[in-house]
Amino acid sequence: MSINYKINVLAELKAKGYNTSRLRKEKILGEATLQRLRHNKSVSYAVLSKLCSLLECDIGDILEYRED
Repeated sequence: MSINYKINVLAELKAKGYNTSRLRKEKILGEATLQRLRHNKSVSYAVLSKLCSLLECDIGDILEYRED
């Protein structure tokens, strides 16, 4: 079983006007978090909550469960 990203989070953030420079400069997300998102690795619930807020969506719009 695994939980995966349904969307390219960074691309969706960019479409909403949040490029990586802005995310770092305004301290919205740190570089380590951005790297985790780039490599499709897990992030904390706090980060997921922030992503839902920025993208104006539900967590189910970002993540999906897949059986192996």
